[in-house]
Amino acid sequence: MKFTLSWLKDHLETGATLEDILYALTDLGLEVEEVTDRTARLAPFTLAKVLHAEQHPDADKLRVCRVLTDEGEKQIVCGAPNARAGITVVLCKPGDYVPGIDVTLGVGKIRGVESHGMMASERELELSDEHNGIIELPSGEVGEKFTDWLAKNRPEVVDPMIHIKITPNRPDALGVRGIARDLAARGLGTLKPLDIPAIPAAFPCPIRVEIDPALKAKGCPLFAGRLIRGVRNGPSPAWLQARLTAIGLRPISALVDITNFFTFALNRPLHVFDAAKVHGPLRIHPAQGGEELLALDGKTYALRAGMMVISDDNGPESLAGIMGGEVSGCTEATTDVFLESAFWDPITIATTGRALKINSDARYRFERGVDPAFTLPGLDLATQMILDLCGGEASDLAMDGAVPDTTRAYRLNPARVISLVGMDIPEEEQRRTLAALGFTLSGDMATPPTWRPDILGEADLVEEVARIASLTRLEGKPLLRSAPGVPKPILTPLQSREKAARRSLAALGYNECVTYSFIDEQAATLFGGGSDAVRVDNPISSEMTHLRPDLLPGLLRAAARNQARGFADLALCEIGPAFHGGEPGEQHLQATGLLVGQTAPRDPYGSRRPVDVFDAKADAEAILAALGAPARVQITRKVASWWHPGRSGTIGLGPNALATFGEVHPRILSALGVKGPAMAFTILVANVPLPKTKTPTRPALAISDLQAVERDFAFVVDKGVEALTAINAAQGADKALIESVRLFDQFTGEKAESQMGAGKKSIALTVRLQPTEKTLTESEIDSVSARIIEKVTKATGGTLRG
Repeated sequence: MKFTLSWLKDHLETGATLEDILYALTDLGLEVEEVTDRTARLAPFTLAKVLHAEQHPDADKLRVCRVLTDEGEKQIVCGAPNARAGITVVLCKPGDYVPGIDVTLGVGKIRGVESHGMMASERELELSDEHNGIIELPSGEVGEKFTDWLAKNRPEVVDPMIHIKITPNRPDALGVRGIARDLAARGLGTLKPLDIPAIPAAFPCPIRVEIDPALKAKGCPLFAGRLIRGVRNGPSPAWLQARLTAIGLRPISALVDITNFFTFALNRPLHVFDAAKVHGPLRIHPAQGGEELLALDGKTYALRAGMMVISDDNGPESLAGIMGGEVSGCTEATTDVFLESAFWDPITIATTGRALKINSDARYRFERGVDPAFTLPGLDLATQMILDLCGGEASDLAMDGAVPDTTRAYRLNPARVISLVGMDIPEEEQRRTLAALGFTLSGDMATPPTWRPDILGEADLVEEVARIASLTRLEGKPLLRSAPGVPKPILTPLQSREKAARRSLAALGYNECVTYSFIDEQAATLFGGGSDAVRVDNPISSEMTHLRPDLLPGLLRAAARNQARGFADLALCEIGPAFHGGEPGEQHLQATGLLVGQTAPRDPYGSRRPVDVFDAKADAEAILAALGAPARVQITRKVASWWHPGRSGTIGLGPNALATFGEVHPRILSALGVKGPAMAFTILVANVPLPKTKTPTRPALAISDLQAVERDFAFVVDKGVEALTAINAAQGADKALIESVRLFDQFTGEKAESQMGAGKKSIALTVRLQPTEKTLTESEIDSVSARIIEKVTKATGGTLRG
């Protein structure tokens, strides 16, 4: 947003300096990006008077002038057609930098005649595009600084231009008056009243306006306009041209310049139609699709179905709220105009503008939200300016729709300023601030003004009060000391377990990955997802169309990328959410590990081997132990389809699944481009039961100083019997005395069957007995051993190996 200091003072009665205004703007959240002061560029130039001008001896279009300067008479060669004796001019001396032509002058010869400087045109001094001749001043003394003359006679020319950055939530600051209102609320002046004129209707408006019923509810709630006939559309006044030029706009004609003026002055975009080119009523309706419009930027746009357009009987005349059409545009020959003011839906305008890639000042404002209540007052103000500058007479109002009701109110709680931003502001000051910003106060309720669509709650009231008061008033204070005693845990149990799982995975040698929560549909389908419930409405790319149902797809794709770059031995892990639905809460925390390749680098000791299922099982059990899972769990073979059916298992407590481990199915590896085999595990962190004791302290250490006893047992069983069945049976022989049971040998194959019988194998267990009350006697050990043999024999159908 760009504006000049004098433009600001049209709305703000203030004696504040430029420096004070710039500081206040940034402090109010309207960050100043640039200040352009043209007096510095024009400072070297002085006034001079042409005493004599004669034809150059060797050039028909050049004149040799004798010019009176503050340094005496100088000879200057000039090619301007208006160079003549008696005029007061702007002098650029040798050594001066002329910004419009980017040249530093020197004494030179032009066609053999020496020239000491130049007499400047407006374009050469970047005052306008005028270059038909040198500047002729109606007054001024020889030697007077040009900037001093401008300050007295044309102050708008040397007015500082201020460029501020506007955040998307402050559409009201896209008009000079909105900026002035903020400064007035800060205390840098008084906001001048804005008088809305009453426009007398000289005749009925011959152009009717109609809004399609499908758009009235949202797309275009209000469209209004009036015909002004008998206008003279010449150049706009110098003051108006200077305002627009100062902010980088090119003056076009009085009618167009007036609409641009209101866009920046009051954040009220308008449009003028040449009424002679409008045939029939103006209709606001959705495009059918396929229509074309030649816009004012000289480009032809193909309209898509649903885009809002303004049409007459001949077809589309304007892109609603974005840009007018060339066919109905105003020219110097225009005598009758239809001035339009409307309120457009921000989302609809933004959608159309993005689709057609049109950036206009109107679109920029409408898609952020203009004041709906100012639609008709803005039309009246612009009508009055057209009548003042262009003459003519106005018709009555043509209108369809109504001003949308944006009324809402929020409770003003003075104490919230302290709790939210830590500033102690008296209630009277809070109410005074909100009233200065245009809020309506009734008791403890505050109603936002219609030009502030960003005020949507009680916290926004607090923000406005703190912003106007200045956040520089915040005072640093030490944190309150906590109450004596042991503090309560800050992390939730799930957060604590996530932290423990991450540390344990790192300790086991895994490298943590952070993959996207979005994956492609193919990968999601492979892992039980890919439904419409988890489809992303507006995906970043075709590879991120669905929420991930599992962490394994991301890890497998990471493994494939590493393998493609020559890294074959991988231990990757990730902890994060997986999604079983698209609604809030339909997600669960997983800790997943992936092993690919070999267990160790090559060495002379034979320690390198391919990773196997038991590596994944051991790591999964280690993570579960770190999370506090019970030591005695069940392992079943019921697994999902992406696991190898014969080389995987589920660790659980009854129906409660804690983890799944095993080899990833070759079909999955092939689909994701991974060179297998690959081992993995997935732990459902939230399914691990919480400890029975909920104190933050660790339990007392239970340890015995009595001698432990270990006994080995070997059983001959059918080769289909799982070792875990024997381990669990042995563990149940005496739960108090048996500390652990481990498998230490397994004898299988043809040699085993030749010794023990066809279809048989041998498994050997080590059982550790740990007494806690007294040392075990030989008879007690034999008794426990007998129960172990009985339990295992019954559970497996095997026999003790002799």
